[in-house]
Amino acid sequence: MDTLTNIWDILGKPGILLAAAVVLGVIVQIIVFKVGAGVSKRTKTQLDNLVVKYTRGPFRVLIPLLFVNLSLPVIESSTSKIIQNILDKSISIVLVIGIAWFLIRISRILQEYLLSRYQMDVSDNLKARKIYTQIDVMNKIITVIIITLAVAAILMNFEKFRELGTGILASAGIAGVIIGFAAQKTLSNLLAGIQIAITQPMRIDDVVVVEDEWGRIEEITLTYVVVRIWDMRRLILPISYFLEKPFQNWTRTSADILGTVFLYVDYSVPINDIREALHRILEESELWDKEVWRLHTTNTSEKTVELRALMSAPDSSTAWELRCEVREKLIDFVQKNYPDSLPKLRTEIRNTQSGRLSDGRSQREEQETSEKSKGSRAKSQE
Repeated sequence: MDTLTNIWDILGKPGILLAAAVVLGVIVQIIVFKVGAGVSKRTKTQLDNLVVKYTRGPFRVLIPLLFVNLSLPVIESSTSKIIQNILDKSISIVLVIGIAWFLIRISRILQEYLLSRYQMDVSDNLKARKIYTQIDVMNKIITVIIITLAVAAILMNFEKFRELGTGILASAGIAGVIIGFAAQKTLSNLLAGIQIAITQPMRIDDVVVVEDEWGRIEEITLTYVVVRIWDMRRLILPISYFLEKPFQNWTRTSADILGTVFLYVDYSVPINDIREALHRILEESELWDKEVWRLHTTNTSEKTVELRALMSAPDSSTAWELRCEVREKLIDFVQKNYPDSLPKLRTEIRNTQSGRLSDGRSQREEQETSEKSKGSRAKSQE
C-alpha cells in the first residue's frame, strides 16, 4: 500500500497536473483562434487571414506549453530530481521545435503577403516573376537556417553532445577538409542558388530552352531547378547548370516575342497578294498583338521561292498558336486562289523503252533521217 502511495505521489499527481495544463492550453488555443478567425473574416486586409491560417499549427504546441511551464513549479515540487530533469529537457526540446515551427510559418506569411501584391496570371508579369523568385529562394534559405539552429539548440540540451561538439571543434581542421571535399558539389549548388536569387538569369515561370527542350521554370530550390516541358514532362537540372552552361531565356526582359512562318511556292505566285492575305489573316486573329508583321522573300532555289511571314505575339505560347493558325490559313489561301503556284517539279520525260522517243519515232528512223540530211548537204555543196 505504501508503495502504491509513493508511486501516486511521484507520478500520479504530477501527471494529472501536467494533463490538466495541456488540456487547458488546448482549450485556450481553440478559443483564441475561433475569435481570431471571426475577426479576420470581417477585415479587408489579407495579412490577418494569413496569420490565422499559418500560426494555428505552431500555437497548438506553444500555448499548451505555456500553461505547462506556468504549472511547472507546482509539478516539480512533488517529483524527484530525475523526473524534474526529464520534464525540463522535454519542455526545452518541445519549446525549440515550437519556436522554429512558428518562425518558419512567419517566413511563409511574409512570403505570401508580399507575393499577393503581384499578379502572375497576366501577360506582362516580368516584375512579379522577379520578386517571386527572390522571395521564394530566400524563404528556402531562411527555412534551412532555422532548422539548422533548432537542431543545434536541441543537441545542446544534452551533455554528451556538448562534449562531442567540443571534440569536433578541436578537430575542425581535419573535419573541415573532409567535409569540404565530400560536400563540394552540394555547397556549390547552394551558393549557385543564392547567386541565382540575386542575379536572376532566370525566374519562376520564365520560358526557357534547355537541353533542346522548350518549357517553363516551374520550381527553383537551393539545389535544383524543375523545368515544365511543353508536353507536361519535367526536366530536373542541378541549379549550377544555369550558371555553367548557356541556355535560352525567352522572357528575360519581356514576354513578347516574334514568330515566323515559312511558305514555299512557285515562281509564278503573286507575292503582293500573299502579303495582303497575311495582313488580313493577322487582323482577324485574336492572337496577334497588332505590333509587328512582315512578309519577306528570304530565299530562292531552282524550284521554289521561300517566303517568310513575321508576326508578333504577347508571349511564346500565344506565338506558337498564332504561327500554326497563320501557316494553315496561308496554305488554304494559296490552294484556293493560286493552285498552279504550288511548288512544281519540272522534268523532261524520255521514253527509252523499245528504242522509242517521246514523239513515237524509233532511234533507227532518227539515225536514217540524220544521214539523209548529211547527204543532201554534201550534194548541194558539189
